[in-house]
Amino acid sequence: MSFSSYNIGIFDSGIGGISVLKKTIELLDNETFVYYGDSKNSPYGSKSKDEIIDLCINICNFLIFENNCKAIVVACNTASSAAINSLRKVFEPKIPIIGIEPAIKPAISFVSECNGNRGILVLATPFTINGEKLHELIKKYHYDSINLVALPKLAYMIEQNESKSNIHNYLYEILKDYIGKVDAVVLGCTHYYFVRDIIKDILGHHVGIFDGIDGTSRELKRRLLENNLINGNKINESRRVYIYNSLGHEQVLNSYRILKES
Repeated sequence: MSFSSYNIGIFDSGIGGISVLKKTIELLDNETFVYYGDSKNSPYGSKSKDEIIDLCINICNFLIFENNCKAIVVACNTASSAAINSLRKVFEPKIPIIGIEPAIKPAISFVSECNGNRGILVLATPFTINGEKLHELIKKYHYDSINLVALPKLAYMIEQNESKSNIHNYLYEILKDYIGKVDAVVLGCTHYYFVRDIIKDILGHHVGIFDGIDGTSRELKRRLLENNLINGNKINESRRVYIYNSLGHEQVLNSYRILKES
């Protein structure tokens, strides 16, 4: 079996990366995907950098050596912020490692095009908000009207399937001071994709919502083409996606449900 026919690995600290998996499936017709959700250790945003790096290396070993993955997508903003450089040192150049980052550039373009003057709000875990990677990304675009807001509990609430009303109440208390004061919101955690409608309900439906999902999927495709790793053979659709979760069978079934419904 040629290396190009191997699988693509995608992982997250839980169910959040399902949003990336769904988009990537749509973009790459002939690929087989192996998704790993580390719900047992969620949320990553409250862990140390060294803890996150160790978890990510172990997951990559599982995806590459036990599931024949030819490329890895780190579909977790916190993991990308903490571990992407370490993962590349360990596994590249043979295995391309693609991280995700907050969609700052598209949000700035949106605000400029709509002549907005109320700025951008970046929502993420405390680790991502405080991390050097995000601040370097913001500096690159020389845009001053960006507010960073940490949401310590949101990823965990989504992972635990908290009610929409509880999530709304939690977000409202944190975001109420920004109502009418932002033109765009950047989702700096893949879990937040699943509550984007609640964020719009609070901040207003005129507000643009941006995430790094599309850009990450397109970067994966670019790297596969660059390394001649695109699978040219038709695959069996019923065997296209394999999902694992560190919490076991019930969370795997939940992940398949989310993939189908999202």
